[in-house]
Amino acid sequence: MDADEMARKMRQGELFHGLRLLPGAWAVLRVDGRGFSRFTQERFEKPFDPLFHRMMVRTASALLEEFQGVYAYTQSDEISVLFRPDWSLFDREVEKLVSLSASVATATFTHAVGVPAVFDGRVWMGADERSVLDYFAWRQADGSRCSLQGWCYWTLRKEGLSAAQATRELDGRSTAFKNELLFQRGINFNEVPLWQRRGSAIRWERYVKEGVDPRDGSRHQTTRRRLGVDSELPMKEAYERYLRDVLAAPPPEPR
Repeated sequence: MDADEMARKMRQGELFHGLRLLPGAWAVLRVDGRGFSRFTQERFEKPFDPLFHRMMVRTASALLEEFQGVYAYTQSDEISVLFRPDWSLFDREVEKLVSLSASVATATFTHAVGVPAVFDGRVWMGADERSVLDYFAWRQADGSRCSLQGWCYWTLRKEGLSAAQATRELDGRSTAFKNELLFQRGINFNEVPLWQRRGSAIRWERYVKEGVDPRDGSRHQTTRRRLGVDSELPMKEAYERYLRDVLAAPPPEPR
C-alpha cells in the first residue's frame, strides 16, 4: 500500500472532520471548566470570588477577540460566544472550532491563574434571531438559579454542615425557601452584586481616538473599536432588548 492510499484509508476514520456549521445558522461556541467545583474550592473564595470572575471575563474576552465573535456571556465557569450566520472562520469546521475554543480558553485561564486548568467545548446552532435570544435568556436564567443555589449551599457549609447535609437541606426546595434561608441569616439575595446573579457580557464598542500627525502637527479623529465589559446586565424583557441592540450593531471588521 503506497503512502497516498494509506492516507486515504486512514482519513476515512476521521468521522467528523468534514462536519460544518449549517449554512445560514447562528452559532455559539460554549466552553465550561472541567472539574471546576474542586478546582475553585481549593483556590477561590466561595460562593463567588471577584478574582475568579475577572479571570473568566479575561478568558471570554480572549475567545471573542480570537474568533471575532459578536458577543460573549459568562456566568460561573462557563462562557458562550456568539457568531453571525455569515461567519466563516476555519471554513465553519465544527471539529476545529470546538477544539480550538477549548484550547484558547484553557491556555488563557491557565496563564491567568498560574496552575493548569482545563475547559471543554461544544457548539450550539440556531435558525434565527429568536433562537439566539432564547439561548441567552436560558443561560442567564440558569446562572441566576445556580447563583441562588450556590449562595445557600455555601452559607450552610460555613455554618458547619457537610456537603451531603447541605445538599439534602436544599434538595427540592423552592426559590422562596432559598431566599428566606438567606434572609434569616442577614443576606438579601436581591442585593448581591449583579454579576453574581446575572452574569457578565463582553461586547464590541466603538470610540473616537484623536491623534496628531507628526509631520505637521494637525489633529485627526478616527473611530476605533475595543471590547467593553458589562457586569450589570438587565433580565427578562430588558435583557432581550439589550441583546437586540447587540445583534443590530455592525459586525466586527475582519482582521
